[in-house]
Amino acid sequence: MRELEKADSTPKEGADPSAGDVRNEMLWQRTLKSSIQCTGVGVHTNQRVAITLKPGAPNSGIVFRRVSDAGVIGEVRATHVNVVDSRLCTVLGSGRSLRIGTVEHLMAAFAGLSIDNAVVEIDADEVPVMDGSAAPFVFLIECAGIVTQAAARRAIQVLKPVSVADGERHVSVMPAATFSIDCRIAYAHPMIGQQRVRFTLTPSAFKTELCRARTFCLEEDVSKMRDAGLAKGGSLENAVVIGRNRVLNDDGLRYENECVRHKALDCLGDLYLAGAPILGAIESVRAGHALNHRLLNALMSDATAWRYVLHDAAEDELSVEAERTMPRAASA
Repeated sequence: MRELEKADSTPKEGADPSAGDVRNEMLWQRTLKSSIQCTGVGVHTNQRVAITLKPGAPNSGIVFRRVSDAGVIGEVRATHVNVVDSRLCTVLGSGRSLRIGTVEHLMAAFAGLSIDNAVVEIDADEVPVMDGSAAPFVFLIECAGIVTQAAARRAIQVLKPVSVADGERHVSVMPAATFSIDCRIAYAHPMIGQQRVRFTLTPSAFKTELCRARTFCLEEDVSKMRDAGLAKGGSLENAVVIGRNRVLNDDGLRYENECVRHKALDCLGDLYLAGAPILGAIESVRAGHALNHRLLNALMSDATAWRYVLHDAAEDELSVEAERTMPRAASA
């Protein structure tokens, strides 16, 4: 890790990050090698959605471009200042009418695979939920390929502790050399209880340890959400639904502690809206999208709490420690 300065050398534009010295390659920004498209359904709107992931120019970041048969409607950059709603998902907006919802799983895939620049063309108001995890987006990105760009990758180094809270829920970030999350949830429901996952993120194992964790809900809450005009596209194909004494999905859980891993996945995606990877240790206790964004706003609005540095390559592992205990009388 170095303070932001001119890079020592410049890679060949479009170099394959899988070749050569990964520790050198990871100093450079990355984007997709080619465009790739998929279709799906919005979990809240039930709209059919087509998205195309495209390469982005160096230093352009992640940009969502709303399109229709008539052409481009508008664009919004994926940064925390453009978050307009964070109640049940993360919604980006620009102006009075442009809204792109449920961006967190795709943003987590970009973060986990160290994609700095990309254009996401989308023909509806919500990113498709796919299977409820980030895994389908990881698959798409890997199919498109990843290339390095002739621009140094910078990171956000946390310089002092920052925290936000809402009653018993809180989330904080401490200075650290890498990005890590210590995430805890507590539900009174016997199928969830108290769960905890701690991990330090590096690109190579993100797809095996975190990205497959799916969004979840309690069976008793489904009707309430639909009465509120939400989760119109939700199903057992794109969410884990937890009944009174069993998981309703035929394939069960992908991890014993899948629920808390998905909360950590959401946190990773939300915090990537900083516009660069964060070098800091996150502690999240019963937090959700709203607190994630409050933390990010608190951090980025304090000029003494962070600085840009050149991002050195991380170790090629993802260490995970999981804990699961019986529930106490607590809610999510």
